[in-house]
Amino acid sequence: MWCLAMPVVALSMYVVPAWIPVLCPVACYLALSAGVIAHNHNHCPTFRSRKLNEAMGMWLSLFYGYPTFVWIPTHNLNHHKFVNKAGDATITWRYSRKHNFLVAFLFPFVSTYWQQEPTKAFIDKARERNRALYRQILTQYAVWGGTHAALLGLAMVLHGVGGGARIWAFAFLVPALFSLWTIMFFNYIQHVHTDPWSEHDHSRSFTGRLINFFLFNNGLHAVHHETPGLHWSLLPAAHAKIEATIDPALKPVSFFGWCFRSYVVAPFLPRFGTAQVGRAPYEPPAGVELDVRFGDDLQAVDSGVNVARV
Repeated sequence: MWCLAMPVVALSMYVVPAWIPVLCPVACYLALSAGVIAHNHNHCPTFRSRKLNEAMGMWLSLFYGYPTFVWIPTHNLNHHKFVNKAGDATITWRYSRKHNFLVAFLFPFVSTYWQQEPTKAFIDKARERNRALYRQILTQYAVWGGTHAALLGLAMVLHGVGGGARIWAFAFLVPALFSLWTIMFFNYIQHVHTDPWSEHDHSRSFTGRLINFFLFNNGLHAVHHETPGLHWSLLPAAHAKIEATIDPALKPVSFFGWCFRSYVVAPFLPRFGTAQVGRAPYEPPAGVELDVRFGDDLQAVDSGVNVARV
């Protein structure tokens, strides 16, 4: 239903541009949903058919904002292995060990820059060792770029160059940018000041029913890291089994309430902010060298492959 709603909402703005103020926020949510669905799809493929899974990835790419294969090298094979420890391209503490709104706001831009390394390494290895996967990657880029060029052209034909560019931007570009930023912001808040050396305190989980309904249980982040191949619909039951072992500070109910306390109240009343739980990610065991550089140990693999935590 969500995947079918994505083009309906976006293209409705082509038909009635006056609806943009109402529909653009909906398109932003659906673009974020496309990112969450892509995340789930790359951990636990939706279909048994490889061709259908490839088509699903291409469809989601159109609304998420970027070809969805990038989840494999940056997330499945890198983030899930290191989980905010040295070697993770998306570590929350690369330039600052503080947690405030400025650091959180800038994190998606920092993360985007550092994720280029595993993405490039993955594409290079696919070209050298897995030509079928390499063709799939090129096809995703071609479909993603070509379709948006066509959508921009269609908008300009219908509404003129300036008006068409504006409508395409509100229907597709703004939602895509919102999705990409928000996905990485979520990654930040789910790991900042957590203990990646711990069995269960490595991630922050948001347990509220509302956010988990609208984001397909992706608030339950700790259990996802421990069972990454588990279908998203089974996460609540799995979370219930480990919930009692998770530090209370790492299982807030309300996402918006937590953000309000962390970014609005905490600057004036620091006790409402976060504090490091357990052992910090930059405190490795004795004798282990701390090296935040990306180590190229990726394999050129298809979706559904999940590396175990180290």
